[in-house]
Amino acid sequence: MNQTLGRADQMSARADAPRATDVALLASVFVIAACGLLYELAAGALASYLLGDSVLQFSTIIGTYLFAMGIGSWLSRYFERQLPAHFLRIELLVALVGGALPATLFIVNAHVPGAFRVLLYAMVLLVGTLVGLEIPLVMRILKRNVRLQDLVSQVLTFDYLGALAVSLAFPLLLVPQLGLVRTGFLFGFMNAAVAVWALWLFRHELRRVRAHALACAAVLAALLAGLIGADQLTRFAEDKFYADRIVFSEASPYQRIVLTQGRGGVRLYLNGNLQFAESDEYRYHEALVHPAMAAHGGPRRVAVLGGGDGMAVREILKYPSVQSVTLVELDPAMTQLFATNPQLVRLNGGALQDARVQVVNDDAFQWLQRPDLGFFDVIVVDFPDPTHFAIGKLYTDSFYALLRQHLAASGYAVVQTTSPLVARKSFWTVAATIEAVGLQAVPYHAHVPSFGEWGYVIASQRPWQPPQSLPPGLRFLDAASLPLLLQFPRDMARVPAEVNRLSNQVLVHTYEQEWGRVHP
Repeated sequence: MNQTLGRADQMSARADAPRATDVALLASVFVIAACGLLYELAAGALASYLLGDSVLQFSTIIGTYLFAMGIGSWLSRYFERQLPAHFLRIELLVALVGGALPATLFIVNAHVPGAFRVLLYAMVLLVGTLVGLEIPLVMRILKRNVRLQDLVSQVLTFDYLGALAVSLAFPLLLVPQLGLVRTGFLFGFMNAAVAVWALWLFRHELRRVRAHALACAAVLAALLAGLIGADQLTRFAEDKFYADRIVFSEASPYQRIVLTQGRGGVRLYLNGNLQFAESDEYRYHEALVHPAMAAHGGPRRVAVLGGGDGMAVREILKYPSVQSVTLVELDPAMTQLFATNPQLVRLNGGALQDARVQVVNDDAFQWLQRPDLGFFDVIVVDFPDPTHFAIGKLYTDSFYALLRQHLAASGYAVVQTTSPLVARKSFWTVAATIEAVGLQAVPYHAHVPSFGEWGYVIASQRPWQPPQSLPPGLRFLDAASLPLLLQFPRDMARVPAEVNRLSNQVLVHTYEQEWGRVHP
């Protein structure tokens, strides 16, 4: 009887050890899933930053990544022996390739831009294949001690939980606080830590433990060096990309904000696209604001949608009749930066600190749906160009219909509308879309050296007439030259254009095609 009890105790002790190993492996599944999704999101974010059209980039990245995971799962059938050793090696490879993915792509885009797209999808394919190998190997290791029914449910539960955690942390915490490069190295380090964990758990099964330990140490050291030097790597890539010296950079939940300083002064870039240059921004903003403001006669209540830099607000405040300006800017990082940075406050004349200005950090599309807004005498629409669908919705007939509901009967709205020379059809698509909601459209253009010929459209319910006078002290516009902005030469003259709707967003596709011919 005592011998029977002794054997039972031994069996129980042997069963406890596998359970501890199983728990450790299931915890590693959580980390593996989080890291795998992080690399996918980082690749998609980089592609949308640098190639535009976020829907297209994320769709193709996700599709390629899932396809690669399928390849990895299929290849796992050929790993039959020494499964813990294969698992450890794969973890180290994922850690090294996935962790370095954002830094590598940033540097390649800056120094060899023609190779960016090829390398992007090559790295996504490689990381996806390696990630596809991970889970099947973990399941086969766990199968030694866990019933198949429990095995599948437990592995999938931890896999989905890891994916949920990183999908929430990526836009809300990781990118805003750490940036893409440091986040990549951090999660690569976590993947390598799983390899170290596997080395310890299976140390009695592994051959050449010392070689595995040296490999783990080398990968951890490389990733730690990348983590420490993330800022230097980012500057190395961005200094080459932007040419001028970078004086500020920040990755907000909505965009990457970069300020450079050169001979022409300060330049602002959002997701790599130039927004203004200090040397000639006055031309852009005077042309944007004054034709509508001066024509009104006595605007009191004004709204600015976009334009978080405060430059348009600066021009609006030159009118004594203005009693209130509501600035609606999605990204609080933009308004905070241009309200507090001394050099930028000098550029916008302290406009965001004026008592008449109210800053609202909200999506303009949603903000216009509020029933309590009332009417505005002038609405200035200063969004970035429609490079992807999230911005393209702000150029649709649905958006302009909302705009009309809050535009006073005697009021004017003005929309910045890309280049009528480079993106001719895109420009006239905006005009056609404004007319489709029952507003009159008055297109005009101005030359801004940093951008070339740039276009605008005034939208109103009453006819627009050129103003007889403009505020004193303007550097570009005067009443005599203003009518010249309405003249379009033959290569910018109106062409047939389809209305841009939420259901099709033709403007995004047209814009990409037209600007792609200039910057392939």
